[in-house]
Amino acid sequence: MLKNCFLAFLVGGSICMLGQLLMNTYGSLGLGKTDAGTLTSVSLIALSALFTGLSLYDNLARHAGAGTLVPITGFANSIAAPAVEFRTEGFILGVGAKMFTIAGPVIVFGVSASVVYGLIYWICQMLK
Repeated sequence: MLKNCFLAFLVGGSICMLGQLLMNTYGSLGLGKTDAGTLTSVSLIALSALFTGLSLYDNLARHAGAGTLVPITGFANSIAAPAVEFRTEGFILGVGAKMFTIAGPVIVFGVSASVVYGLIYWICQMLK
């Protein structure tokens, strides 16, 4: 158990360290803190999806356990993994449909909540 905890800490910390390194690099290129943070998130999602597609993320998770569940990379993996698994069924019924089996409810709620919030904000701005 101690070994598993150490590996989870090491891998999770390395993912977070990579995120901080990316953020510092983007900041040093002249991006503001918000833009650098956004680009860091996009980069971590893209890397996670790429590593999932290449079957590297699963191998890492097998050894690191909970260390790969760092929220942004774990979420990207949970979307990409079913898509890769069902790619033989085609792009629409395989990749497209299965990609959202795990993460779909979260995405639907997030999009729906943002639309409702946007409408409320728009109405409040119109009433001013």
